[in-house]
Amino acid sequence: MGSFSIWHWLIVLVIVMLVFGTKKLGNMGSDIGKAVKGFKDGVKGADEDKPAAPAPGTIDVDTKEKK
Repeated sequence: MGSFSIWHWLIVLVIVMLVFGTKKLGNMGSDIGKAVKGFKDGVKGADEDKPAAPAPGTIDVDTKEKK
């Protein structure tokens, strides 16, 4: 399909716009964008939820402030 010229791709784009309409294509684009952003946030959030494992040989101690 890479051998098609720019005119072929423009005709395909016009046909797709006639079939789906510009509003529906815009809604689909924004929905896909929201889905990708939600996926990225979910992946980032999963990494942040894991507690950091202490290095071997260290002692985990809670400190208290003197007043």
